[in-house]
Order: sequence, then structure tokens, then C-alpha cells
Amino acid sequence: MKKTTVPLKLINLHDDGFHLLVEVFIFGKKFNAVLDTGASKTVLDKATIAEYISPEELLQSEKLSTGLGITDMESHTVVLPLLKIGKLKLQNFEAAVLDLSTISIAYNSLNLPPVIGVLGGDILYAHGAVISYEKLLLKLWAETIH
Repeated sequence: MKKTTVPLKLINLHDDGFHLLVEVFIFGKKFNAVLDTGASKTVLDKATIAEYISPEELLQSEKLSTGLGITDMESHTVVLPLLKIGKLKLQNFEAAVLDLSTISIAYNSLNLPPVIGVLGGDILYAHGAVISYEKLLLKLWAETIH
């Protein structure tokens, strides 16, 4: 197994805690994602990805979006041809898609960089994530890293 080490950015939420941001590459572009160990799945913002996919690529999901305090939110999935985190390349990765406008509005109001979504436990667990707050690094393991 090989590892990739990815730098993290610590964001101060102005007396409301901290978020860790990780750089991801989706649709051939660089985005920030919130590193969220409490999220069971990786979730992308519907409005942000709308400009990169056709409506047919957005698949309706029957699963409820639990954990967000919302039980009636419309939920979708999308298959990403390629998701890169550092040297880790995930092909045909299925991510959840939700309306994350509240996060976007909150980040904007605090003058923080925009985020495409959250990097969740599905990737963190599958790739043995180790997070160092002291060094602001994320280590991920993979069978093959290109």
C-alpha cells in the first residue's frame, strides 16, 4: 500500500469552532472541501456542480439525508469520472448531492473560501485516513496511487 499526504487548511469560524479544508480535484478543477469525520458520505453541493454536469447525470436517491437535522431534503447522487485528493485517484466515485446553500451562505458571510462540499467517512475510512491537526496534514492510503 502507498500513502499520499495532503495539506489541510484550518479555518476559524469566528468563535464557533474550526473547520479543516482539503483541496480536491473534480471535473478537472481545484475545489475546497470540508473534511468531516462525522459525515458518513462525501457530499457535493448541488448548485456548485450543476455547471459541470448535465441534469441526466444527477440520479435521484431514495436515501434520506440523516445527520443534517433534515429528513425531507431531496437527495441525489452523481458518479464522478475522477476525484483526486493529493495523489489518490478515485475513478467512477459515487458521491451524494444535496443543497448545501446554507454552508455556502455561512462561509460567504464570514469571508471564507467557497467549498464544493464535504469529504466524508466513506473515503476517510476506506483509505485509512490519519489527520494531524498539529501538522495540518491528511494521510490517505491506497492500493495504487498514480
